[in-house]
Amino acid sequence: MKTTGNTIFISGGSAGIGLAIAKKLNEAGNKIIINGRNEDRLQRALTELNDAVAIQGDLSVETDRIRIAEDLKTNHHDVNIIINNAGAAFGYLLSETTNAHEKAMIEMNTNYFAIIHFTELMIPHLLEKEESAVVNVSSIAVYGSHKFLPTYGATKAALHSYTTALRKTYEEQQKLQVYEVYPPLVNTDFSAEIGGEAGIAPSEVAEELFIGLENNLFDIPVGDTKVYANAIGEAMAKLAQA
Repeated sequence: MKTTGNTIFISGGSAGIGLAIAKKLNEAGNKIIINGRNEDRLQRALTELNDAVAIQGDLSVETDRIRIAEDLKTNHHDVNIIINNAGAAFGYLLSETTNAHEKAMIEMNTNYFAIIHFTELMIPHLLEKEESAVVNVSSIAVYGSHKFLPTYGATKAALHSYTTALRKTYEEQQKLQVYEVYPPLVNTDFSAEIGGEAGIAPSEVAEELFIGLENNLFDIPVGDTKVYANAIGEAMAKLAQA
């Protein structure tokens, strides 16, 4: 995948991992369109980017998804990469809540259903391009839930399954490439309530994604996630030899 000259839409791009990715790809010579729910945060983020655009909206809401997709296709026709980064996570103990199902529904809607729908809305447009990509920001939680994030991991496991199926669906035509990024704990406002200050810098995730795009590495584990990915890779290799 080329890493310059693209027009890239990044959900959750006003802060944290999304903004770090926006900065990295912007510096490499790409036009950036960031999305977020808060207009003030979007405008602050734009001051850190060169010639970028912001589209306010909540992609967890169906009407906003449709509006944003139409805006991109109509007013930003050059968009050839979408990065699904916006997410939701609740840190709590199952023994200390009576509304786990409500939290799980919010997480699943934002981290899974919304991404499927938005991607579906954009794929016909992306397939018109000579080269395009979908990047889904997943998580180390794919490899197992933590007791303080009891329902979040399931949403990322679901996203991983969908991403794999999407990649296999379009791998033969080679116009649409599908990437998945697996960050560990990252030091952002998003992760503050679960000890995010102990995590890696968002810029490390952005750097690994850039390397992945540059080298067509479709699965991109970051930081501690590499330990799990390597262990699974070795296990699969042994099974293949058995």
